Amino acid sequence: MKIEDDETRIMKRRHLIYYLEVHDADTDEVVGNLVDITTRGCKIVSKEPIPKNQTRTLRLRLPDDFYSKKELVFEAKSVWSANDVNPDFYDTGFEVPRLGLEERKVIRRLIERVGFND
Repeated sequence: MKIEDDETRIMKRRHLIYYLEVHDADTDEVVGNLVDITTRGCKIVSKEPIPKNQTRTLRLRLPDDFYSKKELVFEAKSVWSANDVNPDFYDTGFEVPRLGLEERKVIRRLIERVGFND
């Protein structure tokens, strides 16, 4: 599954009101902070660059009192990386090729609850 560019994007990208910490599920290492998300992909800001074409299992810690889950675990592949507007950070776009129905519901609720309203 490929993430479309902004002109052909099926689901509008939603920026979050606050950043949520993302960890590598295998090592528990902090990967960065989630800054936007859809059910097909996400963008993470990190202190170190993340190489393209790297597949990782990520763990997103959800806000307190959120849904029935404390975290969301999903596989994601880095598809692009660039300097952030702040030169001390890097932005990385991930595609999320496989999400179950439950995970999709959690992401949609996350967007509704902490995403900016258009």
